[in-house]
Amino acid sequence: MSSGTTLLKPNTTFSNMPRSFWATVRAVSQEIGYTIRGQNLVKAPTVLEINRAFASLNLNTHVVAENGNPTRLTDDLIAYYGYRADVLNNFVESRLMDVNRARVEFDKLHDSLKPSCPIPMNKQKGEKKAPAYLTGMINMLIEANAEGLPCDYDPRKLTTVTIDGAPLRTLARRIDGAFPSVINSTAIWEIKEYYYGHLAKLPALWI
Repeated sequence: MSSGTTLLKPNTTFSNMPRSFWATVRAVSQEIGYTIRGQNLVKAPTVLEINRAFASLNLNTHVVAENGNPTRLTDDLIAYYGYRADVLNNFVESRLMDVNRARVEFDKLHDSLKPSCPIPMNKQKGEKKAPAYLTGMINMLIEANAEGLPCDYDPRKLTTVTIDGAPLRTLARRIDGAFPSVINSTAIWEIKEYYYGHLAKLPALWI
């Protein structure tokens, strides 16, 4: 979140990839790591690193075809990892907020919107005790745009999707907010924010 309005939209090149692709992305990322050690940058692994990860994980997947060229899966992985690294390193990182910037943005929204929604406090003590700025901003913006519709800002419950009134799927994680409720939600979100030596993390949002 920044002082200007910037929308992150799905990249259609990757948004329709099959589940097997994302399973591979996560497996490889876990094996080789997500960042470049000592540089605080998101890593874009090479074909050689992906090949080594497959071998280490004993995955029956070919990185290079018989003609010596990368397979379609490898090309897709390289393209995705490069895109992910570029977006996070060059776009997202500069828009993360430290505590001072978060406080300024929070105060601006609070003064202009005059919210009635819950504004939770952080878990700090003493001088560091303050509103949870990012969570508070998200709550205020949702309330301001919900047109009076209900919203559960602090469910502390598992989210359930039903069919004909019977549970179809219940998520394993408790989320931080649900619209309009945790039953058959239109949107749910999980928020992580860390200050005092760390930058605020942007929320994860599923729709």
